[in-house]
Amino acid sequence: MLKVGLTGGIACGKSVVGEMFVACGARLIHADQIAHELMQPGQMVYEQVVQHFGTSILNSDGSVNRPKLAEVAFGSPNENVPSRVEELNRIVHPAVILRQQECMDEVRRQDPTAIAILEAALIIEAGAAKRFDRLVVITCRPEQRIQRFAHRMKLDEETARREVTRRMAAQSPDEEKVKMADYVIDNSGSLDATERQVKEVYERLREEAAKRA
Repeated sequence: MLKVGLTGGIACGKSVVGEMFVACGARLIHADQIAHELMQPGQMVYEQVVQHFGTSILNSDGSVNRPKLAEVAFGSPNENVPSRVEELNRIVHPAVILRQQECMDEVRRQDPTAIAILEAALIIEAGAAKRFDRLVVITCRPEQRIQRFAHRMKLDEETARREVTRRMAAQSPDEEKVKMADYVIDNSGSLDATERQVKEVYERLREEAAKRA
């Protein structure tokens, strides 16, 4: 099995590219979905996050309000509120990484020749790149991040700009990610252009996976 990390900065289009890889035949694991499951009431990660960040991050039904948690974790430089994202990562990352490995092992059992792709925002920042056979980095233009984030979160452009800037401060810049990448997909153009790149990368990954079988 070939283990592939798929990463990139906020609103670069990781999910879209991930689904394109699935259409090609890859098996996709979402780190964000795993984190979401681990933060459900009753889970140990949930208990630790609430204990550490307080009940103000909860909805009325006791579930974690992710925008509120992000607001607390990423801080606000303009309001002199420090970032606590490293504290959050120390709680969440070990459990997420363990579950990711369990998912990878399950894919291997089902298909030893599979291309298993983990989509995650902080592979490089978490020092996890070495856990993968290959690393694919998605890039796009800075203004596109803002526009895409505004559309996804239903925000005005200025609010989206502040939020993207705040979150990007906790991530490595694209230039650093690209240096570590085995493959780079530029998602600045049309979906067709991105899809062509995905298919080219997938064929190369498939060749590598075949050699390992």
